[in-house]
Amino acid sequence: MKKILISTFNEPSNSNKILNIGLDAGSTTLKVVVTDENHFIIYKSYRRHYANIVRTLHEILAELIEKIDDQPARLCITGSAGMGIAERSGVQFVQEVVASCEVISTHFPEANAFVDIGGEDSKMIFFADGKSPDMRMNGSCAGGTGSFIDQMTTLLNVEMEEFNHLAENSTTIYPIASRCGVFSKTDVQNLLARNVCKEDIAASVFHAVSMQVITSLARGYTLKPKVFLCGGPFTFIPALRNSFTKSIQLGDEDIILSENSEVIPAWGSAIMAAKQTETKLISEYNDLFQKPIKRTFKLATNSLKPLFADENEKKSWEKSKEKYKIPSIEMSQLKNPNCFIGIDSGSTTTKIIATDDSGNVFFKHYAKNNGLSLHAVESGLQKLLQLTQEAGMEMKVLGSSVTGYGEDLIKKAFQIDSGMVETIAHYMGAYHFNKDVSFILDIGGQDMKAVFIENGIIKRLEINEACSSGCGSFIETFAKSLNFEASEFSKIALQSKYPCDLGTRCTVFMNSKVKQAQREGASPADISAGLGYSVVKNCLNKVLKLKDTGELGEHIMVQGGTFRSLPVIRALEIELGREVMITDFPELMGAYGAALYAKRSFETGKTMPKLLSQVAEPQQYTETKTVCKACENNCTVTRFKFANGNTFFSGNKCEKVFSNSGEKQQKGTNQHAEKYALLFNREAVEKPLLTLGIPRALGTYENFPFWHALFSACGIKLKLSEKSTMKQFETGIGSIMADNICFPAKLVHGHILDLIDKKVDRIFMPFVVYENKEDKNTINSYNCPIVSAYSDVIRSAINTDKNFGVPLDSPTFTFADKKLMKKACREYILQLLPEIDKRTISTAFEKALKAQLDYEKSLNCRAKEILTNAVEDKRLVVLLAGRPYHIDPLIQHKIADMVTDFGADVISEDVVRDLDMQTSEVQSVMQWAYTNRIFKSALWAANNAPSNVNYVQITSFGCGPDAFILDEVNDIMHRAGKNATIIKVDDINNIGSTRLRIRSLIESLKFKNEKEHYKKEIAVHTPPFLDEDKHRTIIGPWFGDLYSPFIAGAFEALGYKYENLPPSDMQSVEFGLKYSNNEICYPATLVVGDIVKALESGKYQRDEIAVGISQTGGQCRATNYVALIKKAMIAAGYGDIPVITISTNGGNLNYQPGMKVKWHKIAKTLMTCIVYADCISQFYYSTAPREKGEGEAKTKTMRDKYIELGVEAMRANDDKRFYKLIKEAADEFLKINNRANIPRIGIVGEIYVKYNNFGHKNVVNWLISQGVEPVLPPITKFMMNSFASREARVVGNVKERTAPKFLMDWIEKYAYKIIRKMESVISNYPYYIPITDVHEDAAQASKIVNINSQFGEGWGIAAEFGEFAQNGVNNVVSLQPFGCIANHVISKGIEKRTREVYPNLNLLFLDFDSGMSEANIFNRLHFMIKNAEIEKPLQTGLKERLLEREVV
Repeated sequence: MKKILISTFNEPSNSNKILNIGLDAGSTTLKVVVTDENHFIIYKSYRRHYANIVRTLHEILAELIEKIDDQPARLCITGSAGMGIAERSGVQFVQEVVASCEVISTHFPEANAFVDIGGEDSKMIFFADGKSPDMRMNGSCAGGTGSFIDQMTTLLNVEMEEFNHLAENSTTIYPIASRCGVFSKTDVQNLLARNVCKEDIAASVFHAVSMQVITSLARGYTLKPKVFLCGGPFTFIPALRNSFTKSIQLGDEDIILSENSEVIPAWGSAIMAAKQTETKLISEYNDLFQKPIKRTFKLATNSLKPLFADENEKKSWEKSKEKYKIPSIEMSQLKNPNCFIGIDSGSTTTKIIATDDSGNVFFKHYAKNNGLSLHAVESGLQKLLQLTQEAGMEMKVLGSSVTGYGEDLIKKAFQIDSGMVETIAHYMGAYHFNKDVSFILDIGGQDMKAVFIENGIIKRLEINEACSSGCGSFIETFAKSLNFEASEFSKIALQSKYPCDLGTRCTVFMNSKVKQAQREGASPADISAGLGYSVVKNCLNKVLKLKDTGELGEHIMVQGGTFRSLPVIRALEIELGREVMITDFPELMGAYGAALYAKRSFETGKTMPKLLSQVAEPQQYTETKTVCKACENNCTVTRFKFANGNTFFSGNKCEKVFSNSGEKQQKGTNQHAEKYALLFNREAVEKPLLTLGIPRALGTYENFPFWHALFSACGIKLKLSEKSTMKQFETGIGSIMADNICFPAKLVHGHILDLIDKKVDRIFMPFVVYENKEDKNTINSYNCPIVSAYSDVIRSAINTDKNFGVPLDSPTFTFADKKLMKKACREYILQLLPEIDKRTISTAFEKALKAQLDYEKSLNCRAKEILTNAVEDKRLVVLLAGRPYHIDPLIQHKIADMVTDFGADVISEDVVRDLDMQTSEVQSVMQWAYTNRIFKSALWAANNAPSNVNYVQITSFGCGPDAFILDEVNDIMHRAGKNATIIKVDDINNIGSTRLRIRSLIESLKFKNEKEHYKKEIAVHTPPFLDEDKHRTIIGPWFGDLYSPFIAGAFEALGYKYENLPPSDMQSVEFGLKYSNNEICYPATLVVGDIVKALESGKYQRDEIAVGISQTGGQCRATNYVALIKKAMIAAGYGDIPVITISTNGGNLNYQPGMKVKWHKIAKTLMTCIVYADCISQFYYSTAPREKGEGEAKTKTMRDKYIELGVEAMRANDDKRFYKLIKEAADEFLKINNRANIPRIGIVGEIYVKYNNFGHKNVVNWLISQGVEPVLPPITKFMMNSFASREARVVGNVKERTAPKFLMDWIEKYAYKIIRKMESVISNYPYYIPITDVHEDAAQASKIVNINSQFGEGWGIAAEFGEFAQNGVNNVVSLQPFGCIANHVISKGIEKRTREVYPNLNLLFLDFDSGMSEANIFNRLHFMIKNAEIEKPLQTGLKERLLEREVV
């Protein structure tokens, strides 16, 4: 920022008073405030600390002493980096949101809302009379924050003040990703490559930041005047303030901007400090803060190997890297004035190579674009021209070629002969040095490309999907944040002795890991070395998903500017266990390949030789803007007319009207566009009895023909929302509840608001649990939780009935059972039109079935017709697979049009609708309807499709099911020697990288030998567990400290040997990331990692063990954990070990004839055991923070004692013993419980993360250490919920009743009998919360969520919210895996409705994955603890508590 060092001082009103100092150590800046006794500021300082907080703090405090002398003061610390300082110094810490609230309540009580944008955090607080402040903070991602804006200014090479001025003079807003800097850099780079002016880019960045803050924090609430803005970005960037104010539709008069807005949390800390009694001199505080940090090695539990053992090894290694040199020649040695030019106009840099006619390089140019790629190329060519002229040569260019992001623009602006795709340019460069090259890895500024080669033929090509984590800009960003130049940062890594394991997440996620490493004493050298490892692991695990390094072959070449970083090369060699080839100029290999291509083109007569002076001539151009009206996108297109007569268009999402393609070629057929028209172009009812609005989103893309025909035949008009547009999307972003949910879900909000504007009578969002089951061999035909239940989110976030008077209907349906479907349709229509004849409904239902079938048959026939024609005409066909809603042009960003622009035909996955699925060829539980069809299309493309068919799949960023299926889709293709191209889409219009992937696919086919297929031997299944396997010991992952020990006892009672694996650790994470898709949910990563770690340990004989895992069989991804485990075991070389699944639901999800579990033998004891474990859990968590004396050692010992005694009872199948034990346990725990009045925080969330200490980063134990009682729901409740869930399925017309109701009622009563008997034994324990009636729970939960939301923890979380509220636990934390699709609906998604039903409830949602740092989590928990302390329940005596419980 422009103002990075600000200090002001005002004389205090009374110099004899004790001063109050507030210190805010943020992610990028340090703020210090001193206040007087009236809380007015007398001194403030705001400075960048460049990761050296201690030194910066010392400078500020020294300056303060100089100004006001060394006086007594009270001091309080806040900020994301302040927690570590507070822990080391013993000074009071206050959470920054709490500190900010102090300022508002003291000085600005008129504020209704507060918005703070910091360096990496953003916060929003809503104030209401009589309620605790509703506080929100962004997650672990720094999108929409100050560091994000900083990265953009760096990319454009401007100061912040100039960036602000540019934005104030803009005319057009372009879509830019604001979720994170690495995504947005690609967007901005694409705009720069298309010559979009910096003014528009700057304004677009501020608009993106505003949208991101609203999306991630508003969560259904409207910012109403007056709104208090604070933080450095809002303070120093007026254009950002204006953009944000405009986005929330408020005026300047509605905004409060304090003259001290940049230091608000520090100010609040000073106010909090005034409440202290202890004082110190300012110098004493300064000395306290200067104590050296003792390295704690938390991030080095599994320390990474140092890059070099000693200096000799380093020198020897550096010498070995001098083998490959680009052939060079001095200009004075040229035999003639002829040359070939290669240009690589990259994402962040421009590279130019000039060679003689023998391929020797005599000119090299490497320069940063600084946001001006056109100017950068012009500058390089002019430099070449000047050097040749000085040498007295009139240079002639025999051939020229350009590659990279700026290819189209540069080709048009200069007289360049040809353009080529980057991947091929890098291949040609590598091939020149080693004809046997087997693998090429190119890592540039923004992207990563990998080429697999066999026998000189490209057999596979991989490009990072969208995110540029692990690329050059990634390292550069960290270097700058630590105040290093990139080159210097690279060198210091070689001195590291303890490289930090920072994980493999993107830049903004890893910032918190770096902060934690610094807090633990890591040096910049250790961080630099750790980042080198992170780049490599990101590449191997996330991009290449490499399980076996042998796939890379023996001749590996690395290219790209990132490999100028020695730690990256060295870390790659360490990880691969082999040497790699690198030239002396890895960053120039793309340009060198382009020059070689130009030479080849000249030799085949495809160039037009011309003078260098003509090629290098600066190109003048004029520009005009127009709005394209060809579709709903209404792109603002800029037309650049160059002096050489060429025209270049910028801003166009497709090339349908404005094309930059030189030669015209026949466009391919686009079935996606045809499908869209066929789906929605239907006649409407002219004189309707009722108008139902239906959003053009999610499941509507699958079943609209059915719904349209059904309602039309009943005289009801079905009104669609308008086609998706970015403008429509932005109208609904304030009600999006989860910012990392998929784009198709985010779009729903705008569509709903559009229907409200259309004044429909009601809105129809069907809750479809099951789709039609196309294949008899698939397990299920579920919809994913988002498609099924997003109506729950809309009802909570927008509440159309309450806020707009338009009811939203979401009746439950199943397309898998026609009888139940008809019944559900009849019931719903009769609700709408009670007078309608039932025969009319029956006729309408038959018409609806026919309309849907006709539609599906039409798609299938048309796909085959396109295919047949393409085979006859020898045209390329792309099977563009995805979900039904991926045909939405906005969602797919017109990828289908892009493919057809290259002359290929596009067909959809509907081509396989009539085929039977060969489920035995797929390693997955076939549970979701849409993914089943995708699997089927991949199998067809791999094994049965004509040779001209290539498989491309669209996937949405944040798609839960795809994180599980993409690896299997790739394996299906690889088994047949083919490749799958995966394109990840989001609300970002990343047209450049998408185009690169499509073009790379098409261009690489030219280098393929169609007669050869490099099939890969990948086993599909592990062996089944047979009768002869019963001797095997079953090993299973650790679940939770209070439950896992009982599992072994239960198995022994059943006659099987079982062993719990140790709890997860960082090594588990490493194995999990290596052997499974990095986008899967965190529990899956840990479970896979635990199992592979155990198998790799050498502890087990492979013929003596089997692997076990629980399995639910529901809509959640947990059903597919078994498939992930099998895939990982096969990849790790343990594919001969059987895997068994444990489920009380029965079914045939896993073939295991030798596993015959006789549950009836232990049912009574098992149920008693579970209730017993829950009781021990409640005893432990209520006593540990109240233990008499210091610590919680006695409580832990007692917990372990009664767990072990309980295990013995389970092993003996003795249910009666549990009652005696629990009575003893209650008495013993009560003896060491001091019965103090302490804060209580409820814990809900995903079952594994909630109960697994490593899975939730020890949050529960940390709360205990803070003197807080964590209140965890019992697992018994989770199990009992199934009774209400089963009944909801029947009542909701989703499933027929499979067991007589009287039988299920009897089983339920029997279970409650065990529960009540156990509870009667511990009636003397005052902190025990009884298990409530499950049907009453369901009734309460139904006020918030549909009871057919039965994925993950289902409606149980809503029920737990209610139970906590009723028991006075008004502060609740939801622990969930990052990107958990279930929790997008049943936890985060229902937040607003939950608060309406339970207004005193404070909710905090924490996401967990391998990249989440403890500091990030605990920082957010601090303000929850503050709330809990304010609302501490008054503890009554035992008798009174028991009386209360009896009344309840």
